[in-house]
Amino acid sequence: MSRHTRLRRWLYIRLEPTAWHRKGLSRLNKFIVLVIAAAVLVAILESEPTIYLGRENLFLGLELVFGSIFLVEYLARLWTSAEDPRYGGGFLGYVRYALSLPAIIDLLAMSTLFLTFYGNETSLLRLFRLLRILSLAKLGRYSRAFNAIGHAVYSRRYELLMSLMIATVLLLVSSTLLYIIEGEGQPAAFGSIPRAMWWSIATLTTVGYGDVIPATPIGKMLAGLTAITGIGLIAMPTGILAAAFSDAIQQHRAAQEREREERDNRMS
Repeated sequence: MSRHTRLRRWLYIRLEPTAWHRKGLSRLNKFIVLVIAAAVLVAILESEPTIYLGRENLFLGLELVFGSIFLVEYLARLWTSAEDPRYGGGFLGYVRYALSLPAIIDLLAMSTLFLTFYGNETSLLRLFRLLRILSLAKLGRYSRAFNAIGHAVYSRRYELLMSLMIATVLLLVSSTLLYIIEGEGQPAAFGSIPRAMWWSIATLTTVGYGDVIPATPIGKMLAGLTAITGIGLIAMPTGILAAAFSDAIQQHRAAQEREREERDNRMS
């Protein structure tokens, strides 16, 4: 094994959490997690004018530091992806990694930092700065619990899709009925189905802002029925997600127990 390959393997083990043979994260990944947290905190503070104004150069310097670190991390992960069997070696392996979801998230989080250096302060540039919150998504690769929950939710995707379809049907039905019943009396609020959808969304989600309410007795009866239906509608995906999270926690605990047993066996 050449020195180049050994260095790449050494760096891969410390960058890829699943390749790290010890408990927890490597020192390198702990440092990256701290940088991510710091970058998000700076993005939050920068949105407050009383903090940002007068300290523009400080925030600009911090953006440059965070952007440089994320750039080095992205290039290092791209280089070490040849060690990951999921992507394989060679040019195609680099392409497969670059097109993977974690790599795209890394690229977006990194690019938004540098895009703020160009042009004047505009709404678009402010949006780029706020998009640095995407850095939080980078934390997903450092937690096996997050991955387990993601897989569990994915396994319930058909049930969640069915809940979404039922919600869409109820939304359209309630909006149409309120348009028919209340449209003539309150054209500003219920004069069309899209206008009535605002009321329907607020009612079905049990938010009930109260800015739009039916005036007729039939409309009020329908509103009460819609509100009761909304309670059951919200309970459906809640139960599905609760079961998914419970499965994820059990799988995570089982994986930890297997790892503990494997470590004990190796030590004995």
